[in-house]
Amino acid sequence: MRIGEIAALVGVTTRAIRHYHHVGLLPEPERRPNGYRAYSVRDAVLLARVRRLTELGLSLDEVRDVLADDAGRELAEVLAELDADLARQEADLAARRRRLAALLAAGPGDGEPVSPGLAALLAKAPPTTSPAAAKDREHLTLLDATGAAGEELYAALAPVAADPAVLALYERLDELAGAPVDDPRIGPLADALVAAVPAGVFDAIPADGPVVPGFQEALLAEFAPAQAEVVRRVMAAFVDRGRA
Repeated sequence: MRIGEIAALVGVTTRAIRHYHHVGLLPEPERRPNGYRAYSVRDAVLLARVRRLTELGLSLDEVRDVLADDAGRELAEVLAELDADLARQEADLAARRRRLAALLAAGPGDGEPVSPGLAALLAKAPPTTSPAAAKDREHLTLLDATGAAGEELYAALAPVAADPAVLALYERLDELAGAPVDDPRIGPLADALVAAVPAGVFDAIPADGPVVPGFQEALLAEFAPAQAEVVRRVMAAFVDRGRA
């Protein structure tokens, strides 16, 4: 058989056969006086086995190892490893689909690349155009991405996220965008924000959690002066409550 004939018989391309010759996977048969390769039935059987193994997902190096063991013992071992690898891939795919389902449950336009726990938490929050609420959401997304927040914290925050009264607090913070740092509304708003946070939130935050230098300063810099003073007081109160 010529190369085109054996390729058609086994169901591979002539280019693949030449590549198998090049990498030493398939012995190159002797050429006839006319220069054409003459393939035998034995070559076709070997080529068919290569095709079956590559379709199972084995690399060419793994196929070479399998073919080197005529008893087939290594084939069973390699296939077992391949099965275990496919099982891991299936588990990873299932986890990714669960995460995608949680993002889709958050609603059109609300899905973000966050953990299922945070996606479920954000889905509970009523819609709002508050800039302060948007910042809070961004900060939670950052904590989620860095692993500083988890399921226990999200469960503790669930009542707050679903409480429409919390939106009013965000709106009060928005109103301080152009206010001076001695605005009389700062103290009462900070107290109200601290009071709105359930005690369970502090139980979910490790007391010895990592502190990133400069993070608080960077966070406060995102707010107008009066708003930053509110946030600073809230953060200080959280530290005090967490130590209690």
